[in-house]
Amino acid sequence: MQNQSKSKVQRHARALRREMTDSERHLWSRLRGEQLGVKFRRQHPFGAYVADFVCLEPKLIVELDGSQHVDQIEYDAARDRFFRAHGFEVLRFATDEPLRNRDGVCTVILETLKGLAARAPTPTLPQRGREQDNLEPT
Repeated sequence: MQNQSKSKVQRHARALRREMTDSERHLWSRLRGEQLGVKFRRQHPFGAYVADFVCLEPKLIVELDGSQHVDQIEYDAARDRFFRAHGFEVLRFATDEPLRNRDGVCTVILETLKGLAARAPTPTLPQRGREQDNLEPT
């Protein structure tokens, strides 16, 4: 049963990628190919949802909200809770915003990415040769 749901979400994501709106296409032209320094995916299935644009590292989801979102506030809130529960930051823009002000949208995305990178913990790597430093010469 779970695989059927996953398969359904994947089919839906593929259809959304084929049928992108003008606004999604316009924004995608600036997000693709790591133009902002990170890799984005478009119409990415995630759980029972499909996110418009996802950057897996750092964890950022960008959503474009059309007029239908006025009637589905609770659904969008549940999606956001799900994404945030998995550690993602969620940015929402009006669907026409990339058409009116793509550079402004990209600036907000870049600033958010910088903030996420600043909060990300830096991994501590083991120091090489530490054991040998403590050995006495024979």
